This record gives sequence, structure tokens and C-alpha cells, in this order.
Amino acid sequence: MRAQEEKFRGVRGLPAKSAQRSAARVDSLAGWARIIVCGALILLVPMLKVSVVQYLNTVPMIWGMLRGEQQGKYELEFTTPAACADAVRQRTADIGIVPVIEYQRMERMQILAGISIAAKDEVKSVLLLSKVPIAKIQNVAVDNSSRTSAALLRVLMRKFYSRFISVRPAAPRPEEMLKQADAALVIGDVALSYNGDVPEIYDLAAEWKKCTGLPFVFAFWAGHEDAKLGKYREDFEDSLRFGLAHVDEIAAEYAPKLNMKPPGVKNYLTRNIDYSLDEENRKGLRLFYKLAREAGIIPVEKDLYFA
Repeated sequence: MRAQEEKFRGVRGLPAKSAQRSAARVDSLAGWARIIVCGALILLVPMLKVSVVQYLNTVPMIWGMLRGEQQGKYELEFTTPAACADAVRQRTADIGIVPVIEYQRMERMQILAGISIAAKDEVKSVLLLSKVPIAKIQNVAVDNSSRTSAALLRVLMRKFYSRFISVRPAAPRPEEMLKQADAALVIGDVALSYNGDVPEIYDLAAEWKKCTGLPFVFAFWAGHEDAKLGKYREDFEDSLRFGLAHVDEIAAEYAPKLNMKPPGVKNYLTRNIDYSLDEENRKGLRLFYKLAREAGIIPVEKDLYFA
């Protein structure tokens, strides 16, 4: 104690105890200054911009960012599949749920490994509504927000049904679309909640499985390689894991919005949608790319590069 008093005795002529109190105040102010500076630096570092498809099947993927530990860490923007691809392409988003066909149309892209929106068989949210049997379809009105599903339709028709159809983009209103063409391709929540009366309904993921024996991958997290997405992988995996653990909560919240019952929503998210990017899914994806190139939908067939 004497040594400490001697140390502070000479500080601007203050007594030892007063000098100690002054030093403590200085230390406290310095601590607060460090906190303020660190906070300012955090604010200056921009959050990762994430483009999200505004469909039910993406909700488990971002549930942690909406309600879990990842909440507040990312800047989310909700849009259509086509707009997600455009946002990543134009770098207004760092990462997005990108339609898989668009990966082949962009340069220097990386896929966040392990996560996708896929279907092992029937998907229920990518439907071809037709007034005639599939082998007789000549023209199709296609949801103008679709990229991968529109490409899948062309691949199926050319490769497995030997049909060269004409397609026209249209707003996703099934009844109006069917007035314009033999068939209508609808995707996402519009397809999932469709309850109209049409002679033929084809689930394109089921058609793909029937023709190839493989699952189909519709979209995955992807961004430019300079975004260094690998360091965010754990957060994105945890967000999805949190969503799947709270699927009952998601089903209860979203069922009324889609005019569905919670068990139907849960069944869709846990049985129709597969969120993995396992070897079987990658095999189906590579075959899709091969057939898309052969059909002239993409000029080259790039390999899959993971972050």
C-alpha cells in the first residue's frame, strides 16, 4: 500500500488517495473510449447483403437470421428467383439464393457448400398445368420470375418428349396464363397453393426423377468468389438448422398466408423439399447442366466450385 501511495503522491501534487481516484476515473474513461471506438468500427463494417427468394421453401434457410442467433448480422432483401440472380450478378447483393441455371451464366462464382433447395422426387411447387397431355403441348406460358424451372421444362420436353415448344413469359396468374397457351408453368407459392381445375398437372421434379432416376436441385446459396463466402458457412448452416428445428412454428405462421393447413406446410418443408447438397443431388445437378448445354440453353458446362 505504501508503495502505491508513493507512486501517486507526486501526481500534480495530489494526495495519494485523490491521485488514485483520478487514475481510476482516467482508466474508466479509457475503457469507455475503447468500447465506443469498437462500436464505431462495427458500424463502419457493412453487413453482408443477402438476397432471398420470397417463397415458403426459403423460410427455414433464413429462420435463424429472422428469429435466431444470426438475427441482425445480415442485411436481407426479399425478391423473386430471377431478381435474386440479377442482384448477385450486379453485385447489389453479396450472396443470394441463386437459381442453379444462373450459376452457369455468371463468372467467378462460388457455391456455399452443403445447402440447396432440391427435391428427391415430387416437389409440389414447380407445376406444369396443361389443357392437353404433355406429349401434345406446343406452347407454354412461363412464370416470368422463373429461370431454372423454365430451363428444366425445355430440357424435359426436348430430351425426353422430343417436343420443341415455344415459351412466352407471363405474370404468375394461372388462369390468365392458360388463356394464352396450351400449358402454364407456375412455381413457388403460386404452384403450392394452386387449387384450380385443369385437365393435366405435371410436377416437374417428379418428371425429372421418372426420366433420370435422380433428384433435382433448383437453387443454392452462391456469390462471387471475392466475397469469401466460406467464412459465413457456419452461420448459414446454423440458420437452416434452427429453421428445421422450428418447422412447426414456421408452419403455423405461414399456413394461413397460403390458405393451407399447418400439417401440409410442414410436410412440404420436410418431405418435398430437401435442403442438402449431397452427392446424389450433385449428380442430378451435373446431369441437368449437361443436358442444358446439349439443348443450347447454356453455351458451356462449368464445374461446381464451393466456398
